[in-house]
Amino acid sequence: MRVLISALLAATLAAEAPFVDKRHESKVLGEPRNYRLILPPDYATSGKRYPVIYYFHGHSDRYTVESYDQGRDTIPKMIDFVKKHDAIVVCVDGYDSRTYTGLYGGDPWDLRIDGGKMDFGAYFLELSAHIDANYRTRTSRRFRATSGLSMGGFLSLWLAARYPDRIGSASSFNPGPEFYAGDAGRRLLWRPKDHAANLGLSMVRLIRASGDYISQYHEETRETFARSLPGFEFRQDEYHRHWATSIGETFDFHLRAFDKPELDAAPVAFSHHSAYRNFEAWGWRFETDGDSPGYTILDDVSQGGLGVRTIRYAPDGPPIDRRIAVTTPPLYRPGATYRILGERNRSTAVASTEGRLRFDAHGATGIAGPGTGSQPPRLLPLPPGPVWPDRDLTLPLRVFNPRGTDLTAVSVELTSQYPTAAIAEGKTKIDRIPAGSTANLPNRVRFTSGAGELAPTRLTVRFLYDGWQSASQNIDLLVVPSQLEEPEGVEILDGRQVELPIFVQAGNRGGGSIVARKIKEGKGNGNGILEAGEEATVWVKLRQGLDPFDKHTWHRARVWAESGGVEEVRLLEESKQREWTGAQSRTSVIALRPNAALPANLLLETESWSFHWTPDARFGPELLYQAFQRHRRHYLGHHLTIR
Repeated sequence: MRVLISALLAATLAAEAPFVDKRHESKVLGEPRNYRLILPPDYATSGKRYPVIYYFHGHSDRYTVESYDQGRDTIPKMIDFVKKHDAIVVCVDGYDSRTYTGLYGGDPWDLRIDGGKMDFGAYFLELSAHIDANYRTRTSRRFRATSGLSMGGFLSLWLAARYPDRIGSASSFNPGPEFYAGDAGRRLLWRPKDHAANLGLSMVRLIRASGDYISQYHEETRETFARSLPGFEFRQDEYHRHWATSIGETFDFHLRAFDKPELDAAPVAFSHHSAYRNFEAWGWRFETDGDSPGYTILDDVSQGGLGVRTIRYAPDGPPIDRRIAVTTPPLYRPGATYRILGERNRSTAVASTEGRLRFDAHGATGIAGPGTGSQPPRLLPLPPGPVWPDRDLTLPLRVFNPRGTDLTAVSVELTSQYPTAAIAEGKTKIDRIPAGSTANLPNRVRFTSGAGELAPTRLTVRFLYDGWQSASQNIDLLVVPSQLEEPEGVEILDGRQVELPIFVQAGNRGGGSIVARKIKEGKGNGNGILEAGEEATVWVKLRQGLDPFDKHTWHRARVWAESGGVEEVRLLEESKQREWTGAQSRTSVIALRPNAALPANLLLETESWSFHWTPDARFGPELLYQAFQRHRRHYLGHHLTIR
């Protein structure tokens, strides 16, 4: 009866007004929450069920989506779309009473490093269940979409990545590039470009306004998504503000997703990253131990096995040794015994009456038993970090046999479509890989790169096995620039204090000044030399930063070593100067590995920032709404020695 009354009320409201503002009690957030509902005008009479687009507002806005335009632009465009198409739009409220102090003082969605008390992921599941229970919706994955602007654009991508089995398509207007996710007290920086694997089975669309002040970040996200996501679309609108443009066309993108029945099919295999201690994806449940933050990385999860590992931060953090308990969906024969074949240990598991297995896993893991079939060889991930050019390299390529039986007569070929990767040795045959064991893949590769940025390249490993079956896996790598400039100076802070000239931006129109900053970092004897048992940061002196006034100043660096003698033990994250995006500068704390071989060649990466502010000829005399925020990565070389 309650559902019938709600439906009748909704139908009446849809006939009388273009939208209605509603409130419901949230158990997840422990308080009443608001949303704006836009129903088709024929909702009262059609008897049809409708797909739903959930829209997430940006900074300082609310579910009314009126704080910036007084209701004159975004909401009318949404209403016009719903009038002409069979869809419901729900505008969600990201309000957080702890942070909302007025326009430009409203921090929605609880996305900061000290957050996590308001889980808007769990709340989205609660809200979507409430909408499905009270309105005539189509409830399968493909008929549920997310969209949003700025911080809401970030949330749209983050929700679609966190719940890929609940959301079939996601669009994002000028999204914020990075915020924090995970459990309270153990949050991690989450950047959409680092987690494209989560979106590989969804349709994704990124919209950039040409005059958007954080366009450089959108380009970095677009580049990664275009290389990684088969269902990716991109649009650039000629517009001079940080705004939701081409709403109608973007919602049409979601209509195309609603028409794709394949979005409702359960995947044969999937990959997924999570910053949460316990999480679910596609019916699989994962529980991890340990109190420190870390990403659980799942690779090619299928009925026959999975790759699972934990890293301290994404995308290239060092590994964490952590127990991971896995509970599968009901994929297996009830009561049957299955062999769990891991890189480190082996066990057995008996399928429950529902057909679920429960076991511990770490690393590559095979599941062998009734119905699991003949699994292909599994390539193991490479250690993090870039590769060096202009020398013959042997990559630590290893292959794992996830089957319960031996793999025999395995042919392997390493190739690349990139001309910058020359493969001198890439073919091998392996007579036998025992069940649950690994084998090394001989190889010799030489990379070529230019100056400036890290250069992306891709290798492909192709397996032939069982006499006729084949499988392939890609390896994406970044290559160090061939020409590395030496910095003007290098300081290693191993517990000592220094005073260095630092550039400080004046405001969001560019310019600034150089000030002295006292710095004490690292742990050690303070002699400026990295020694065994010490931790240190590395500061470099740049001849010229991105801003014209940033000359001969010092910047902390991210550090990679060509050899394995120097390791990054953790990252330091600092908000970038004058940034409005949440973006962080990430730099290294390093240490020597035991029995380190020195000297070592180091790659030092640092960033500088500036603003670009000018009238844009595409819009006549009107100035850009905000100056472009620009950043530049500087790659420098250094030869680390010890006394």
